[in-house]
Amino acid sequence: MDFSWLTDPFYQKALWTGFVNTLWLVAVSAVCGFALAVVFAVTRLRGPRPLAMLVTGVTTVVRGTPLLVQLFFFYDGVGRLLPEIPGVRESLVWPLLRDPFFYGALTFTLSVGAYTGEVLRGALLSVPEGELAAGRAFGLNRWQILYRLWLPRAIQMCLPTLTGELILLLKSVPLVSTIALMDLLKAANMVRDETFLVYEPLLLIAGIYLALTLVLTSVMRLTEQRFPGARPAAPKRRRLLPG
Repeated sequence: MDFSWLTDPFYQKALWTGFVNTLWLVAVSAVCGFALAVVFAVTRLRGPRPLAMLVTGVTTVVRGTPLLVQLFFFYDGVGRLLPEIPGVRESLVWPLLRDPFFYGALTFTLSVGAYTGEVLRGALLSVPEGELAAGRAFGLNRWQILYRLWLPRAIQMCLPTLTGELILLLKSVPLVSTIALMDLLKAANMVRDETFLVYEPLLLIAGIYLALTLVLTSVMRLTEQRFPGARPAAPKRRRLLPG
């Protein structure tokens, strides 16, 4: 095993840039995707019928097509079509629209919104109607019931599934190596192409992703335990010694 290339400042910078971009993609896509999932779930359950049908169509398309195809669609399709629209290059959002990070985050946000939206919709349907009726009996209006009772209860019920979705998002980020965005896999491929080392760069980023997965799992497990309304962990039973 040869890891001497790790002392090269050029490869160090590439790995660090890929690591930072990976964290930013996960953070931005998770936050924006969850917000979109809430909108999708609530719209399908309580929204106007035309909007509910639109959300159903978007969810079906996103979940029914490969994530890599969606990434190419936004980056190579939409990304090349927008500059042809008059006034786009002169607009204030042009620096954002020409950044590959935007298209990666957009793709992952839609994916998280579609998949997590279905998970959250199922959790919302699982909340007992009696709890919502109790909220109405206390004089809460529809919005107060949603963000103070219905939504927190549903999130509590599907937190383990949300942990899995977050880990899947982290493992989907290497797909951006196929576009002009530096991530951990793209940095590893750069090392492989220039040093002809195959296993060392891949083992390194595999270890980094494994460490990130363990950290995310620990954070989400702690969140499950401290989430409002969560049941405290049962104390361990001590075995009594005879005599």
